[in-house]
Amino acid sequence: MDTPLVSPCRNLCALDRARQTCTGCGRTIDEIVHWRSMTDADRAAVMKRVADFRLLRS
Repeated sequence: MDTPLVSPCRNLCALDRARQTCTGCGRTIDEIVHWRSMTDADRAAVMKRVADFRLLRS
């Protein structure tokens, strides 16, 4: 059995109101709320976008 993807949460939660994303992890509020019920494919897509978000912020 595959292990589900771990949340990208970094416990640095703050909302970027203009982008409607968390400035800590890059997820949208909707993604944060629904993380536990997402499929692995949906989580993988979020993780890819979040990785791109982190590269842009560094």
